[in-house]
Amino acid sequence: MKRRLLVFALLAAPLSAQAQPADWQTVVGRDLRFRLEMPAPAEESKASEKEKGHAGERIAWASKRDGEMFDFDYVDYQPGWFSDRDTKEMARDLGRGDAEKAFPRAKFKYVRDEPITLQGWDGYALDIEDAGGAIVMMRTYIVKDRLYRLLVTAKNDMASKSAATRFLDSLRLAETRQ
Repeated sequence: MKRRLLVFALLAAPLSAQAQPADWQTVVGRDLRFRLEMPAPAEESKASEKEKGHAGERIAWASKRDGEMFDFDYVDYQPGWFSDRDTKEMARDLGRGDAEKAFPRAKFKYVRDEPITLQGWDGYALDIEDAGGAIVMMRTYIVKDRLYRLLVTAKNDMASKSAATRFLDSLRLAETRQ
């Protein structure tokens, strides 16, 4: 019963909120385990290459707004892949990846580099800014044996950074961790 109510709330939430501008759309997972908002049109893609531990293909959505990237993807891992490990540590490792190779600290400012949670699930936030104030913001969440990742770029202006924050803050999960 609780699950049905949670799924109903997940799907009904966009309807009960204020009208959404036509340039944004709500993406809902086919399995109803998540929803989020992205600039329209968001294009779905699937990547069949599998990394160690993957149980299925990576499913992704990508869109652009004023030249900025909005990317979201998830992949299911084999049962027990994360539950047998420290999810805080895994979220950090998966969230940071090779960031310091791609964004050396000598040239980029790490504005946010810390563990976070979403509805009780472990995650990691990494925001990196260049000398001109443009920023790339990344979020990684581990929910049971599923990995969610969000990445967005923003120019150094309020409208661009507000759109990036809206995207990152819009992710809602069907399950809450107690």
